[in-house]
Amino acid sequence: MLDLTGVGASYGSVPAVDDVSIKVGEGEAVGLLGANGAGKSTTLRAISGLVRLTSGTITFMGTDLSSLPPYRIPELGIAHVPEGRQVFPQMTVQENLEIGAYVPKARAERARTLDLVFSIFPRLAERRSQLAGTMSGGEQQMLAVGRGMMLKPRLLMLDEPSLGLAPVMTDVTFEKIQDIHAMGTAILLVEQNVSRALTLVQRAYVLESGKVIMHGTSAELANNKQVQAAYLGI
Repeated sequence: MLDLTGVGASYGSVPAVDDVSIKVGEGEAVGLLGANGAGKSTTLRAISGLVRLTSGTITFMGTDLSSLPPYRIPELGIAHVPEGRQVFPQMTVQENLEIGAYVPKARAERARTLDLVFSIFPRLAERRSQLAGTMSGGEQQMLAVGRGMMLKPRLLMLDEPSLGLAPVMTDVTFEKIQDIHAMGTAILLVEQNVSRALTLVQRAYVLESGKVIMHGTSAELANNKQVQAAYLGI
């Protein structure tokens, strides 16, 4: 489904990722794990076309993404929920969600998808007329994920969905992501909460200094002494 091969990307002259190769299968949940600055967010931005490649290739369902402008990539079925939520604070919950259905195919099914999102996130349905900027951080995270779902994606990329959330809201957020995955949507999850991420994904890649240093199933990584020492506090 998604295939990154030998991907390199940089910000100006500063390299951010180097020779990154990862795969996400149809309907699979895959994690990108690692410390701050490891290159996780840059990898997602490269997939979305927001960072241009310096090397390697990215394909999605057989289509080469590296030659496409960023606005074309969501049309293929890739939704990117960025770090920090980035909702539109002066717009209502429903207006924020409707903006997510901006590609023609999603726009045609906007009303039906909105009902689906409200069924996944009942709190958003209750607050559909509320300004997004007046919501709690956890509610805004639900809104950001819901906005991504309005695209009707085949692949939902989530960048640090638990960042800044209280433990109870982290639990709710991960439960909702699990529900979305159970519906058949593939997930690519960037997350610093490694122990929690490994309960959701089937496989994961560990990045360090812009390189993949480890890859395995969730069980393999959870039992790996290097991962336990570096990320799980064991």
